[in-house]
Amino acid sequence: MTLIAMAISVAYIYSSLTIFILKGNDFFWELATLIVIMLLGHWIEMKSVMGASKALDELVKLMPEVAHRINANGEMEDVLIKNLQSGDMVLIKTGEKIPIDGIVFEGNSSVNESMITGESVPVEKNENDEIIGGSINGEGLLKFKVTKVGDETFLSQVIKLVRDAQASRSNTQRLADTAAKWLFYIASVSGILTFTIWSILGKGLDFSIERAVTVIIISCPHALGLATPLVTAVSTSIGAKRGLLIRDRAAFENARKINTIVFDKTGTLTKGEFGITDIEEVTISKDKLLTIAYSVELNSEHPIARGIVEEGKKRELERLNVADYQNISGKGLKAKVEGKETMIVSPGYMKSEKIEFDETNYEKLAQQGKTVVFILEENKLLGYIALSDIVREEAKDAVETLKDMGVSSIMLTGDNSKVAAYVGEKVGIDKVIAEVLPKEKASKIKDLQAEGRIVGMTGDGINDAPSLAMADLGIAIGAGTDVAIETADVILVRSNPNDVVNIIKLSRATYRKMLQNLAWATGYNLIALPLAAGVLFNQGIIISPALGAVLMSLSTIIVAINARLIKID
Repeated sequence: MTLIAMAISVAYIYSSLTIFILKGNDFFWELATLIVIMLLGHWIEMKSVMGASKALDELVKLMPEVAHRINANGEMEDVLIKNLQSGDMVLIKTGEKIPIDGIVFEGNSSVNESMITGESVPVEKNENDEIIGGSINGEGLLKFKVTKVGDETFLSQVIKLVRDAQASRSNTQRLADTAAKWLFYIASVSGILTFTIWSILGKGLDFSIERAVTVIIISCPHALGLATPLVTAVSTSIGAKRGLLIRDRAAFENARKINTIVFDKTGTLTKGEFGITDIEEVTISKDKLLTIAYSVELNSEHPIARGIVEEGKKRELERLNVADYQNISGKGLKAKVEGKETMIVSPGYMKSEKIEFDETNYEKLAQQGKTVVFILEENKLLGYIALSDIVREEAKDAVETLKDMGVSSIMLTGDNSKVAAYVGEKVGIDKVIAEVLPKEKASKIKDLQAEGRIVGMTGDGINDAPSLAMADLGIAIGAGTDVAIETADVILVRSNPNDVVNIIKLSRATYRKMLQNLAWATGYNLIALPLAAGVLFNQGIIISPALGAVLMSLSTIIVAINARLIKID
């Protein structure tokens, strides 16, 4: 802007002097054209910048303005969101946006959280479940208690992270800023030299000033100055839309160099919840066996019970009549199912009661880290069900894609080696490091770095905090409402391992666009500056100040358009 101000001032002062004092040609037409073109270029430039920052506007628009608060008398009143306090009770009607973060205390419904988390499938919400402001309620009524207000809410934290990331300066941007500073000095000196040389060659004051002004205009470092910030703004917006929240720009920029991704197992490669993997029938059909287990386990809150119940609900199994339900400590469950005594017990109970079962098959399942429960009716074995922590379907795709990108994958877990080996084999992980205590994880990351690896660590951001901080890039996955994890450089809103791949792809695409923009902005000046100075004047090639302004604006627009073309697919 200093160069532009200098060029306009010199042209205006000289033109005014030619009217009142000096003899020569004025530049008023060129000056007016220059200003119009400059303003047009600025308008296009700022429109592009604003377009890159629209992610913030879209996030702000997610929030409704009014909430249905339930007062002490149980009556409903409409109040502004800003007037809600922590502990207030709020009603959400069918199809309405959830106004603020809270915990459900009455009702059940499916909630569309895709605008917040990027998860396309609606999430079932029941009592004691957390809900996020900005998501959309489905078919049911929900009553919830406000837990977070103002800057504490999930959406406010997301907006702050996006704004901070867009404002942060990467290493490449610092390089561009330094180059722009030197270009200013080069342009100023070049302008003075151009004026001096043409004056010595006897071309006249008006010609010499025109050349000097054109040099200053055409070498204005707008394109160079915008080469990186525009790419930063665009990449941050793309990341936010995909649920990739960048906290540290420098670490994110270096993600392109990562050659090793370390995954935590539970909650990252797996869902952190039990699911059925095998159903082995003995005297009845698989469906009947599962129906009996489902009916009994509906009364239990145990994680294994929840796995069986979820499978039963998924298959829409019949619920049998269950009576006299009781929990046998350390052994299992006992109940009467349609009048018959039924038990769901552990392998230990089977061995202590000397009930025969296929021990070879059981050992094979146990070796894979699976938990096996046996279903008995009147003390006779009906069959058994194996369960394990469910491996995410996306995990295998993510690991395969990483291999194609030249990035090796390692599992680092505190779980036992059998379970870890089974999950590792299932997803195709390159190396498994198991039975590692949380405090030892950071040292394992350090060991990998000592081997010359550039390491990205992916974990839940709580137990894995030391290793996230130690890694070259700390990635918190499945952040949910606890989005502000201080140790992570990047936060993934969705619990999807494929987003780890997207982070590396986005980093590489961002860096590539930065280099393209810097190459263009630098190369443009190398060619344009000598032409503006008039080195080809004798060959009949001359650039006017107005044409210089056109070329300068065009170079800026090219940089802006190129920045908007970042893609990670």
